[in-house]
Amino acid sequence: MKIDPEDFRVPAGKKVRLGKWATRIRPYYKSESHYKELLAADVGRLSDLQRLLYASNAYSVLLIFQAMDAAGKDGAISHVLSGVNPQGCEVHSFKHPSAEELEHDFLWRTTLRLPTRGRIGVFNRSYYEEVLIVRVHREILRGERIPDGPEHSIWKSRYRSIVDFEKHLHRNGTRIVKFFLHLSKEEQRKRFLDRIDQPDKNWKFGQTDLAERKLWDRYMRAYEDCLDATSTRSAPWHVVPADDKLNARLIVSRVVIEALQELDMSYPKVSAARRRELQAIRKQLAK
Repeated sequence: MKIDPEDFRVPAGKKVRLGKWATRIRPYYKSESHYKELLAADVGRLSDLQRLLYASNAYSVLLIFQAMDAAGKDGAISHVLSGVNPQGCEVHSFKHPSAEELEHDFLWRTTLRLPTRGRIGVFNRSYYEEVLIVRVHREILRGERIPDGPEHSIWKSRYRSIVDFEKHLHRNGTRIVKFFLHLSKEEQRKRFLDRIDQPDKNWKFGQTDLAERKLWDRYMRAYEDCLDATSTRSAPWHVVPADDKLNARLIVSRVVIEALQELDMSYPKVSAARRRELQAIRKQLAK
């Protein structure tokens, strides 16, 4: 069964109701061994495309991951990009802003981490936190000391800033691919319970996670408004069913592969002068 990235893309201007988007779909794999085979093929293809991206040195690619806790962002990033040369890929995770970062506009700290030409950048959470967690926790907004104004206009203004920012990046060669890993509340409950029983996971689970879970409906509304306002033709959102981690990774890998394949990339052509130089080097090495 072929994965079509279009099935998960949020069309520009589409009104999003997350309750109508599936959190689990029929698996694209027949067994765990089949999943590993499919992912290995995708990882190999991504590695080839990343080398071509680096060699052509014309574009950069920014992958943005947003999700509720336990949706599998870390796993998707580490598995899908496992074969990419670390020199050509950087992952950045954004936590609560530092004192210095709060002295700047909300896009400043992520702008400093944008990928350079020829590289893939990954944002594990991003500037979108400023219209998601900040919208749910209004007290954070007060701490940012932005000029006073109607609260509803703040979100519209930030959506506009984000869309304009992403259009600017696109015009200058950065291709942006955005993923919302769509997890059900019941699956999150199961994963939280699983974390409690595993020593390698329970260290990152606490009362704060439970408190955030109680705000589930508010987060869903914030995500819906965000996806409505910021999924564009040049920087689309993809709503990935995340209740099945393995299936989600396959979907993410295919979306990234398609995005890279759409770029006009080629290896640098060797000039006649360069060819003569290489032949001279060959002769020296042969001696």
